[in-house]
Amino acid sequence: MSAEVLVSKPHYDGGAVAQGLRQEQGAPLEPPSVLATAGFRSAKYTPAEWFSGYRSLLQQAGADHFTAQTIQEESRVLRKDTEATTVQTQTDGTRLLGERLQDIHRWKSELQEHIGRLLSDTTALQALKMRLERALDATETPFAIAVDNLTCRSRRLGPDLVRDCVEEELLKEVDLIRNVQALLKRTIDQVATQIKLNRDTKQALEFDWSDKYEAYALDLQCGRFTDKSTDTQHYPITAAMLEQMSDVPSWIKFTQDNLHRAFREEKASKDLRLEHCFNQTVLLDTTKDLRVQCSNVDQAFLQRCAEQMDAKIQLEMQFKETLEQIGAQERNIVALQKAIDDKDAPQRVAESRLYRRYHRPNMELCRDEPQISLEGEVREIDATLASLQQQLRDARSSLSHLEDTRMALEKDIMCKSNSLFIEREKCMTQRKLYPTISTLSGY
Repeated sequence: MSAEVLVSKPHYDGGAVAQGLRQEQGAPLEPPSVLATAGFRSAKYTPAEWFSGYRSLLQQAGADHFTAQTIQEESRVLRKDTEATTVQTQTDGTRLLGERLQDIHRWKSELQEHIGRLLSDTTALQALKMRLERALDATETPFAIAVDNLTCRSRRLGPDLVRDCVEEELLKEVDLIRNVQALLKRTIDQVATQIKLNRDTKQALEFDWSDKYEAYALDLQCGRFTDKSTDTQHYPITAAMLEQMSDVPSWIKFTQDNLHRAFREEKASKDLRLEHCFNQTVLLDTTKDLRVQCSNVDQAFLQRCAEQMDAKIQLEMQFKETLEQIGAQERNIVALQKAIDDKDAPQRVAESRLYRRYHRPNMELCRDEPQISLEGEVREIDATLASLQQQLRDARSSLSHLEDTRMALEKDIMCKSNSLFIEREKCMTQRKLYPTISTLSGY
């Protein structure tokens, strides 16, 4: 438009110009009617104005033509440049979208790989946790057996209520089971915590993977857009949308942080499994120790039962002999009492004879041979009675002691029977329910 020339266009009458032109070329004069009105025309152009008018028009047309040609050339160059620029820009945009798709696919694949690893680790840890829980549940049976054995043995009577080797082995068994349970509970807590961390990390990776999956689909759709696509339209780009967008470094850092977290939890899961391998060896050893301790307790029970059985047999034999001695002593007491009673008549006879002879008169009261014999007989009978009565007292005292011994033996035999019932019928019967090594290991 710089070459455009602005020229004022004066108003002129074309008919008047044409009329004047015909007059110059020798045209006939106007009719009288025209001449009659000549005095009333006041707006006629002069030839100079006429020439100036069309020359100005020609000049304007030339300027317009030049301006149009200039604009046309500039438009042609601009169309060519903008078309090339637009094609190049669109090509670059398509290329960048393709590179972006590759980046998203790479990160998405890495996320998916770690999601699979975390899922595998979590599944393995869940199986480990179930096995440990089964092993922990399995320890409840031997613990209940050992505690019940101690409780039953606390109901032993009298002298049998002793802290023997069986009780020592049972206490060792209880302590060993508690140690195993503490190890199992600690390991279960660690596994449960790691499972939760794995699940949280897996969920974060899945959210990131889902976002990248959606972004990949959108960018793939954008990459397929061409100038001939029918599903494109104009959309206004607002500043609010630009403010919500993240930059490339933060986008990369977000995914890298998730992957680092996944690496950390995977390593923790691996370390936990390695630790469990060690703990599994320890658990297997302690499980074997439990079975060995169970065998020790069973052996102690058998030995104790054998000792109690021997003691019971000896007590029963002694009880039988004591009963026989009681019977013999009772018969002896009866015999002694009869012997004492039997001495009553001879004693009365001898004493009566002495008494009667004491009434002999004067010199007849002589200590003769019969007198001496009677006196000796009375003394002998008295001595015999004293001896028999002392023997009777001793026999009765012995019988009393025998009765006390019988009662003590009977009570001790009852204690031994009660202890044997507790040991064999209660404790050893329950110990047959002791779980196997595989059960204690959680299989």
